[in-house]
Amino acid sequence: MNKIALITGASSGIGKELAKIHAEQGGDLIIVARREEKLTALKNELEKEHNVKVTPLAKDLSIPGAAQELYQEVKEAKLQVDYLINNAGFGLRGKFHELDWARQQQMIHLNMVALTELMYLFLPEMVERNQGKILNTSSTASYMPGPLQAVYYASKSYVNFLGNAIAEELHDTQVTVTTLMPGATETEFAKTADMDKTNLFQKAVSPRGVAQDGYDAMLKGDLNVVSGLTFPQKLMISMIPFTPKKMLLKQVRQLQEV
Repeated sequence: MNKIALITGASSGIGKELAKIHAEQGGDLIIVARREEKLTALKNELEKEHNVKVTPLAKDLSIPGAAQELYQEVKEAKLQVDYLINNAGFGLRGKFHELDWARQQQMIHLNMVALTELMYLFLPEMVERNQGKILNTSSTASYMPGPLQAVYYASKSYVNFLGNAIAEELHDTQVTVTTLMPGATETEFAKTADMDKTNLFQKAVSPRGVAQDGYDAMLKGDLNVVSGLTFPQKLMISMIPFTPKKMLLKQVRQLQEV
């Protein structure tokens, strides 16, 4: 295969599983996350088991300027990114006006700004080569407003609309943009967002299956892929267009209460 995938948020959860899947296919990797020790451990594991080259780059993409720094480090290493996988992100549970504003700013920067900037930086090279794939991890939260996670839900709607729009702009190229929309998944996200004790995460699914769905969809160049939903969750999402807005908002809020 010998394609290089750059994966953000690669130290755990869906991002880690995506890295494993790519390595299993013989692909080299650039893995990005804040925790250097976890990246080093993953590098050693993947290189030993799959005989691939893994470049770990410890970077906090919630900090302004970090995405540009990451791009420069990749260029200085003379690495060509064939697959850009924007997976890093986090959520916060609570009332918007009561949550720490600095932390919400970090979430906005990571979930939206850094993702957008990395696409902007790497996309021109893909278009010039007329080859490349982008996978953005969004969420089924993107389908609706999210009381008690107002900024997180809104940020994921942004990811959907941005990715879909750019995918259409690239319709006459061999470059594709795929949006992965997982349901509740067994990752560190729930604990970070203070969501682990909510009803929404009582039946969370394995990150491996979600990652596989996203990776396969990316290779096929699919526009969107939904993964990891229980039957009641699928039913709820299918009913969103027909549900009165106030009723929907109440249902979403109740799912996120402890």
